Amino acid sequence: MAEMMRAAIFIEPGRIELADKPIPGVGPNDALVRITTTTICGTDIHILKGEYPVAKGLTIGHEPVGVIEKLGSAVQGYREGQRVIAGAICPNFNSYAAQDGLASQDGSYLTAEGKCGCHGYKATAGWRFGNIIDGTQAEYVLVPDAQANLAPIPDGLTDEQVLMCPDIMSTGFKGAENANIRIGDTVVVFAQGPIGLCATAGARLLGATTIIAVDGNDHRLGIARQLGADITLDYRNCDVVEEVMKLTGGRGADASIEALGTQQTFAQSLQVLKPGGTLSSLGVYSENLIIPLGAFAAGLGDHKINTALCPGGKERMRRLMNVLESSRLDLAPLVTHEYALDKIVDAYELFGHQRDGVLKVAIKP
Repeated sequence: MAEMMRAAIFIEPGRIELADKPIPGVGPNDALVRITTTTICGTDIHILKGEYPVAKGLTIGHEPVGVIEKLGSAVQGYREGQRVIAGAICPNFNSYAAQDGLASQDGSYLTAEGKCGCHGYKATAGWRFGNIIDGTQAEYVLVPDAQANLAPIPDGLTDEQVLMCPDIMSTGFKGAENANIRIGDTVVVFAQGPIGLCATAGARLLGATTIIAVDGNDHRLGIARQLGADITLDYRNCDVVEEVMKLTGGRGADASIEALGTQQTFAQSLQVLKPGGTLSSLGVYSENLIIPLGAFAAGLGDHKINTALCPGGKERMRRLMNVLESSRLDLAPLVTHEYALDKIVDAYELFGHQRDGVLKVAIKP
C-alpha cells in the first residue's frame, strides 16, 4: 500500500479541502521534494472561485521550497537532502517552445495525449503545478524534468527569503523586463499586491528613475516606497491618469505595468502612456477586455502591449536568488502570516478576503 501525505485539493468552486493522497512515485526524470514552505497565490484564489478551471481532486499550489527526498535515476548534479526551489513554471527545456524562447508556453508533454499540436506550443502549458499536475500545497510534490527545473538554495538564504522566487518575484520582474525599461524612464505600476511590488522593485533594478506606484491600500503603498517607488498614488483620492499626465508634463509615462487584471486598470495603463510607450500586462483577466480607442490612438500610436507568464527553470531561479543573496532586495517582509498546512483552509479565508494586512502567507507542512 502506498504511503500517504496530506494535501490541499480542489473540490468544487468555493471549496478547497485538506485530504490524504498517495505520495507520488518517482520516474527517471523526476524528483520528489519534501515541502518545507509554500504559499497561496492570487491565481489559487481564481481557482477557488471557479474562475480558472482545474480538475476535481487536484492538489493546488505552485510555489515550492523544500528538500530533495528522492531523485530519479536520470537526474544528475543534485543530491538527496539538498535544499531546493523549483519555478512555478516547470517546462521541458528540450521542447520546441523552450528552444524558441517561449518555455512558459511549452505543452510538449501533452502531445502524446492529443491535447497539443505536434510542436507542443500551448498557451500557459508550462504551468503544471496545481494546474495540470498535483501542486505544492502538500507534504510532498513531484517535480517533472527535475534537472532543468530544480535550483539549489544558497547557504544563508531562508525559506521566507526565497519563497517569492518560484512565482511572485519571477513574474513581477518579467513585468518590468517586458516594459522595455531604459535608464531614466518613468514607469507607472498599477496595483501593489505581491506581484506589483516585485514589478516595482524590478523597475528600479532595471534603471527607471521615476516609479509611480498606484494602489488603494496605504500599507501596500508604504511597502512600495520601501521597494523603490518614488511617487505613490492612491486611486481613492485622485484621478490617476490626470495625475500621471501632470507629473510627466503632459508627455505620459514611458511604460506601465498592469498587475491586477481588471478592465479599469488595463485601460488606465494604456491611458497613461506616451506615444510609443509599452504596456506590460501581468493581470489574470476573467472577462473580455476593451481597448480604449483614444488611448490606443486608433491603432496608430506605436504602442506595445506585452503579456507574460512567469518564467521558470533553474537558471531563472539562480538569477533571482543572486539578487537576494547580494542584498539588493529583501522580499521576506512580503511574508506577513504563517499557517500550518493543517490550517490551510483558514489561510485561504484570510488571503482570499485580504484581511489583517496580508500580503503572502507561508504554509508550513
